[in-house]
This record gives sequence, structure tokens and C-alpha cells, in this order.
Amino acid sequence: VQPQASGGGLVQPGDSLRLVCAASIHTFRTYTIGWFRQAPGKEREFVAAIRWNGSPRYADSVKGRFTISRDNAKNTVHLQMNSLKPEDTAVYYCAAGTGIILSSVTEGTAYSNWGQGTLVTVSS
Repeated sequence: VQPQASGGGLVQPGDSLRLVCAASIHTFRTYTIGWFRQAPGKEREFVAAIRWNGSPRYADSVKGRFTISRDNAKNTVHLQMNSLKPEDTAVYYCAAGTGIILSSVTEGTAYSNWGQGTLVTVSS
């Protein structure tokens, strides 16, 4: 039950990128999926999450630029990232968990399953 993140790459400031998190979980629709990122020399930080009922949550730093969505039929969650900035450069991880209450979706410790990350580099 390890979610897999993909879609990273090298883009210029202002460009867009779409990350995909895929998980082979039979009960995928019951999981909250979160995106976190870690930049070199920095702590891991919350980016966005989407709960089992489709309700999204965003970090202030990405609100209005990033959109999270899910396709339960395909067991995938997408993170559409627009107007990318150099400070968005990081390794992006997706994580999955069940029974996560709304107030805890920003906490990495609330998620039980983590996958390998995908690198996003925003540079001119």
C-alpha cells in the first residue's frame, strides 16, 4: 500500500506542472491523500490534502496556485501546480491514511503510508 508519486521535472518560473499520486489500495476512496514537500536543508512541509469526501485543504503558500483532485475510479490524486515559483523547488511526496480528522490533515504523522518522492525544480 505504498503510494507512488510521479510527474516532477524541471520547469521555469510561471510554468505549470501536474503531479500524480497512484495507490493500489482496494479501499482507496476511504483514504485521505496528502502532498508534502521537502526542500534541500529544510523541514518537510504540508502542501495539500484531499479527504475521503473530496474536501481539499491547502497550505497558505500554495493557495490559489495549486489544485488537488482525486479520481477514485483510477485510484489517483492529482496536484495541479500553476504559477510555479523557485521556492516551490522540492521533493514532493504523497502520503495516504485513513481516519484522519480534519484538523490533522496537515500533519505528516497522521499518514500511515508514504511513497518515494518526485523532484520538482523551478529555475530559469
